Amino acid sequence: MNDSNVKTYGYVLRRTNYAEADRILNLITPIGKIAAMARGARKEKSKLAGGIEMFTLTEYNLHKGKGDLMVVTGARMVEHYNEIVKDFDIMQLAGMFLKRVSIASENSDSSDYYGILDQSLRALNDGIQKELVETWFFLNLLKSMGEEVNLYRDSLGRKLEIEKKYEWNKFENCFDESINGGYSENEIKLLRLMVSLEINVVKKIKTNEQMLEKALTLARIAAKV
Repeated sequence: MNDSNVKTYGYVLRRTNYAEADRILNLITPIGKIAAMARGARKEKSKLAGGIEMFTLTEYNLHKGKGDLMVVTGARMVEHYNEIVKDFDIMQLAGMFLKRVSIASENSDSSDYYGILDQSLRALNDGIQKELVETWFFLNLLKSMGEEVNLYRDSLGRKLEIEKKYEWNKFENCFDESINGGYSENEIKLLRLMVSLEINVVKKIKTNEQMLEKALTLARIAAKV
């Protein structure tokens, strides 16, 4: 393989119809975000069509031409996440993940974005509780963007203590001590594990609906959902 040819796995973040039968793809890959032209992809018998579907892990062969866009010379579907597209709510959530990764990757070129999306889509397809997946996704995306939530010190720089209760300070992106705060040791431990472990490990942690609801609320606030 020379410098003008790339072989990589990737997911379609967005696709745009172009000309008579082409599509412009925005891909997230282990080597970053890539814009590529899939020539003739909208033709009925196109060999590329199946490999450029949404919610599909694909192995791409790409060629660097003279313009800004790479050209898709091959697209082999590795796995299509059928379970995601069967459930409208799950599909909407997965679509939101694609949009969030697309926006994040416009401003930075973290190699983590592909892995975060890959784990999250697989988890949704495998039927892992969507609230857990959404919480994990947001917390880890923020971390990769350099906006990691502070789960160890309060807004005054003091270490969080086991016996105390806290509320989330959305302006400082950290906890503040509060007698009536809704976050205590169990919720904070869960959040810490969310940003330090892969989702397939997190799913094994014993939790309850209330804890997960609090964790998701915090993640959404931090991500400005």
